[in-house]
Amino acid sequence: MLVWDHSHEAELMERFRSGDREAFTLVYRNQHPAVFRFALHMTSDRDAATEITQDVFVWLIHNADAFDPARGELGAFLVGVARKLLQRRWHADRRWVPLDGVPEPSCGHRNGPEEDESDSVRLRAAIAALPERYREAVVLCDLQENSYEGAAAAIGCAVGTVRSRLHRARGLLMRKLRGEHMAGKAAEKESVECPV
Repeated sequence: MLVWDHSHEAELMERFRSGDREAFTLVYRNQHPAVFRFALHMTSDRDAATEITQDVFVWLIHNADAFDPARGELGAFLVGVARKLLQRRWHADRRWVPLDGVPEPSCGHRNGPEEDESDSVRLRAAIAALPERYREAVVLCDLQENSYEGAAAAIGCAVGTVRSRLHRARGLLMRKLRGEHMAGKAAEKESVECPV
């Protein structure tokens, strides 16, 4: 039985390219969770995330030679593949959205009227509403705890760009969540001052 070790990714991928099924199984088991989490955070849709994750590994089967260990870790490479597949899907989906009914971004989780919105649900909704380039930075760095270098490799940009996008995204999230908090306080104050 093979054991996962980042320092042996090149050797493992070489074994996978030569037809070693156990090597592919190990790659899949160890990389699947991170790819799925990235896709789930980006889409807020479990079914779409499952499809994208499956597409990443099917793509890897047919394009195993595309991974170059000199350019970074396998995990960052696979998240980059997931990112490109998501972009392709979003581009195709935009072509078919009717002009009169452009949907608002949603977090994919709907609360019933009896459920209170928790902070984490509001945060997920705010992250889902961020523009894609900022959402990617937050998902990779804050939610998946990648380094700036790992996020830059996955996105295909400079480390400084990741830092800049992350800074901007955090500012947008803070303003949005602070605005919702203030609106909630105002509504609460109004209901206290104007009893029915």
